[in-house]
Amino acid sequence: MPYSAIALSLDETVEQRLQRLNAELRTASAQTILRASLLREWADDITYVSSFGAESAVMLALIADVAPDMPIIFLETGMHFPQTLDYKDTLIERLGLSNVRNQTPDPEQRQASDPQNRLWKEDPDACCTLRKVRPLEPALDGFSAWITGRKRFHGGARLNLPVFEFSDGRFKVNPMASWTQDDVQDYIRHRQLPRHPLVDQGYPSIGCWPCTKPADNPNDIRAGRWAGQDKTECGLHVEKADRPRVF
Repeated sequence: MPYSAIALSLDETVEQRLQRLNAELRTASAQTILRASLLREWADDITYVSSFGAESAVMLALIADVAPDMPIIFLETGMHFPQTLDYKDTLIERLGLSNVRNQTPDPEQRQASDPQNRLWKEDPDACCTLRKVRPLEPALDGFSAWITGRKRFHGGARLNLPVFEFSDGRFKVNPMASWTQDDVQDYIRHRQLPRHPLVDQGYPSIGCWPCTKPADNPNDIRAGRWAGQDKTECGLHVEKADRPRVF
């Protein structure tokens, strides 16, 4: 049954809504999942949080096909590669995105916690909290749901990623959860999307410059993120109760 033919129930609980959506759309295409989310479930009440990293062009292109004026949040940590900032401008122009919002760390918190910009070296979890996790909270104010670009093939905690989930009071939509690395590359070629300039330099996953290096394991796309540490996630997709306690 096409998603547009299913009536919404105002009396659904969160769990009922998750069960309905995952049952209906768990095998649907990313395009169908996005249209159901943007046009039916959370119209004007959903955003996408983009890193403008190695794979971001795919989700941004999919969104641009449906709603190029949808709010898109970019967490401007102050630690991005210059190539990422240039790539962001390129994709905005190429895809006609008209509502990209930069979210920066609180200046007073940054000055108090990281006056010399060395927190990444002394306490990476605290740095991610300061520059990404805390800024995301006000950026999500007013939205009931947000879209992510996570995929199961990234491994780790993402191996069993559902299409729809509920975390810290909001729904999360993962339209590309079932995509493979080949799916991503095929779509980039098919749509002739520009690639992040660091991909050709051996960076299959790109975050802030201090904590990202070329991956030395071609089978682990995130091997270059926090290499040599136990850390695998910045904290954006970790439940508040499970995040490390920092400052």
